[in-house]
Amino acid sequence: MESVIQQISRGTTEIIGSEVLSQKIAQAAKSRRKLRIKAGFDPTAPDIHLGHVVLLRKLRQFQDLGHQVFFLIGDFTAQIGDPTGRNELRPQMDRKAIAANARTYKAQVFKILDEKNTQVVFNSKWLAKMSSAEILELAQHSTVAQMLARADFKKRFEEKREITILEFMYPLLQGYDSVHLKADVELGGSDQKFNLLMGRQLQEVYGQSPQAVVMTPLLEGLDGVQKMSKSLGNYIGINEHPKEIFGKVMSVSDDLMWRYYELLTDFSLAEVRRMHPKEAKLKLAFEIVRQFHPLPEAQKAKGEFERTFSQHQVPEDIPAFRLGEEKSSIIDLLVKANLVVSKNEVRRLLKQGAITHDGQKIDDENWEVREGVLKVGKRRFLKLVKGA
Repeated sequence: MESVIQQISRGTTEIIGSEVLSQKIAQAAKSRRKLRIKAGFDPTAPDIHLGHVVLLRKLRQFQDLGHQVFFLIGDFTAQIGDPTGRNELRPQMDRKAIAANARTYKAQVFKILDEKNTQVVFNSKWLAKMSSAEILELAQHSTVAQMLARADFKKRFEEKREITILEFMYPLLQGYDSVHLKADVELGGSDQKFNLLMGRQLQEVYGQSPQAVVMTPLLEGLDGVQKMSKSLGNYIGINEHPKEIFGKVMSVSDDLMWRYYELLTDFSLAEVRRMHPKEAKLKLAFEIVRQFHPLPEAQKAKGEFERTFSQHQVPEDIPAFRLGEEKSSIIDLLVKANLVVSKNEVRRLLKQGAITHDGQKIDDENWEVREGVLKVGKRRFLKLVKGA
């Protein structure tokens, strides 16, 4: 039992009801009952990135221990928007966007979770059916004072920023999800503590044994500072090309690498720390790619990286761009080839000396475009060839 708790505890920030969790696991083993493990995801963006994977891997650990996971898609609560960490009103999401994002979630999570032991549920199935009387009954189990004790609400209240009554309902509705599913354990990020505790509170109100709560840390993105987020551009998506994932992992700092090892792998941290940092980072990048792509693709991504960056060679399968007879500037060409987001990005890279042609730096916007291989930044390549 101790080894099971140690396994679950790795990479967590806090376990609330740890004794209850131990008892539940022991009783489940004795009675051969599967614990009901719940985690909720609001489909506010279409892609799953490594920040989500921290929590998904913890769910998989419970599955490997023989328990039932409820992957809850908060399609109803997403219409309200989770106020956690917000200092302003969150715009309401369109139902079509929520439905589209939910579909992509389902397609991605089984790269990590065991589909046979995963039940995908949508909280609109029960929350949308609640009557006005049931909503009012739910609302009476919390107070305004309790809501305003929450850090983000308190900050907004003190700064005289708007808080809607609807936002107060979000933690109650998330908590009610635990009641409906009769959850034994709920997993969530450390920023979700208030909402997770609400689940325990409501379960007691409704006569259920309160769930244990397992909280995981928020994974820092590639910048090593902000939490991983697509909107911040510091993310690694699990559906990205193997070469892109490999290159992004190799770009993280050594300090962040150890944290990725702890939260995204099962490797012994003591053994990894005895490795040379470069060797350790190559191992990490390979392991992360291997989790989401077939082994041959992970091996190919590693080989490409080593050829390109260790041996200073050009990757084998870089995209080609055919040059027309009309003259084109380096700025227009890179935007047209979708190698950069904007003209301003090209100008910034030129100033940094981060664009080369056949190994020679380009620092002039008026550089004469010609055949050869362009390298933009560390990982982007483009072969310029004559038009047909």
